[in-house]
Amino acid sequence: MTTIDPTAEVIASGVEAGDSALGRLLAAAADWLTSADHKKIGRLFLGGGLLGLLGTVAINVILGIERSGIGNINDGAMAQILDAQRVGLVFGTLLPLAIGLCVAVVPMQLGARSLAFPRLAAAGFWMWAGGLTFSMIALVNNGGGLGGDPDMVDLFLGAHGLMAIGLAATGVSIATSVLTTRAPGMSMRRVPFFAMSALVMGLGLVLLMPVLLGTLTYLFVDHRNGRQAFGGNTGLYDWAGWIFSPGAAMLFALPVAGLLAEGAPLLFKQRTPARGVVFAGFGLMGVAALGSVTQQAVHNVPWYGSDLNFGGSYEVRENLFDLVPWAMFNLLPLLGLTIVLLMVLLQAKPVKGARPNVTPALAFGFLGLGMVMVGMIGTALFAIEDLGLQGTVFAEGALIYVVYGTVLAALGGMAYWAPKLWGVNLPATKVLPFAGLGVLATVLASLPSYVAGFDEPRDIYAILVLVGHVLMALTALGFIGLLVTSVMSSEGDAEADPYDGQTLEWATASPAPANNFVDPPTVMSAEPLVDSKQNYGQIDSEKGDS
Repeated sequence: MTTIDPTAEVIASGVEAGDSALGRLLAAAADWLTSADHKKIGRLFLGGGLLGLLGTVAINVILGIERSGIGNINDGAMAQILDAQRVGLVFGTLLPLAIGLCVAVVPMQLGARSLAFPRLAAAGFWMWAGGLTFSMIALVNNGGGLGGDPDMVDLFLGAHGLMAIGLAATGVSIATSVLTTRAPGMSMRRVPFFAMSALVMGLGLVLLMPVLLGTLTYLFVDHRNGRQAFGGNTGLYDWAGWIFSPGAAMLFALPVAGLLAEGAPLLFKQRTPARGVVFAGFGLMGVAALGSVTQQAVHNVPWYGSDLNFGGSYEVRENLFDLVPWAMFNLLPLLGLTIVLLMVLLQAKPVKGARPNVTPALAFGFLGLGMVMVGMIGTALFAIEDLGLQGTVFAEGALIYVVYGTVLAALGGMAYWAPKLWGVNLPATKVLPFAGLGVLATVLASLPSYVAGFDEPRDIYAILVLVGHVLMALTALGFIGLLVTSVMSSEGDAEADPYDGQTLEWATASPAPANNFVDPPTVMSAEPLVDSKQNYGQIDSEKGDS
């Protein structure tokens, strides 16, 4: 493992002080392109995810216009747009935002100088970025799951394989960081909540992405050799469509629960009781990874025709057996999310003399987790055949609930950790309105699809969905504008601990230096609590936790 970072000084060593502005610009670009600093790698993922979000919203707006009866897109182009929507939601938005926040923040929370295998994580970013770019090129040129150009279909499959390798590599880096780079005295039970949620997600990526790569390899070989075994490109969604399902998206949304668990103790300055229960909730949410490894997009409850009547066409025992895989892969992750939410609510008790401190982590995390929960409930309902939801836009609504809920949490995480990543404190009065606008956007973009699943497609539902996506675009653009203007107007020296935080990242400067800590911090159990702003070499075990 290497933690050597090619800093700007090293890269610019051949650039003399009197060189032109172009030379300095090239040196700065080379620093970013080759950096192993986890904060820069994380910000690259976050920036790519925000661009992917805007592109995906634009695609959804086009779909909304077409479904509302205003547009007139031919069937061939519509197939490419639907492919682009799925790829954009999962690979262009959800994954880079969740992974980027983990890469940027987790080492600081652990008291580590660097990310484990930082160059592996950097390579993972470039493989993801390259694969996503090639995927879009393939779709524009009639590739994709229903594409007609064989070469572009091959490019589409190969691009997804490249993204799978890159995301698995980054998952290895995240998980190894949590397991091996913790500060002295920080046992696994003392790991901060967000870092623990990142560990579960990282392990899920390591488990999931090789399965996807193997499936894509089979599809690629079959497409090049007769299309007999797997249906070639037309079999993509039969064999690998599970990666675009809301069930798989649950795993990638795990950091949302971690962010909320980070913000809850700061509400009334309390410590979290029963930390192990919260960890258990993360683990249950991680069961979504096992559901995806089965390569099933939907774990059906095959009672069609029984009208949910246990005394219908199936015996009671057979109906109960049908429930087991459905409950395992749908209800267990939902139970884990519920446990985390209940533990957070336990801390919402006013303390005498304490003023509530609503941080972006709490506000965006709570609302984002609520949206993810609605998506998970919808996924469980979608699998029940008797409800007649399969084959409708209901699944799209569930996926958008999960993805946009994660987007909300990612925006809140960027605002919460902005002092460490950009050296600016974003005022709550300016940030929190974006949480409300984002929730409204998510509900409008998703709930009408739920209703249409039980009813039938109507123009009014498509118009409401269109409005929701437009509002999400305004949310993203407004937040990006606020962040950019704050960074440009700031001197880059924010308050080190604006929230009186309980985790180690608040024990270093803002913005955090390249190697995070001058001296390795130590997590201790001594009382009273040590003031982390004065001496970050001695951190109490609870001060080092959430």
